[in-house]
Amino acid sequence: MAMNKNTVLAWATWIMIFVGLALIALGAFRYDDVAGWGFAAVGIGFFSIAWVFNALKGRM
Repeated sequence: MAMNKNTVLAWATWIMIFVGLALIALGAFRYDDVAGWGFAAVGIGFFSIAWVFNALKGRM
């Protein structure tokens, strides 16, 4: 399988989505104090970066 720029960005997008979901799940189910809010905020940040990676597919 040849890895061009679009497939690398697609893989990076999926990895960022999975890590973001894991961080939000950690914040929601594991930590009940202020640390949970931090995990959830970082997970949302991962979603925004994944959105940028998805938007860059086909433009680079």
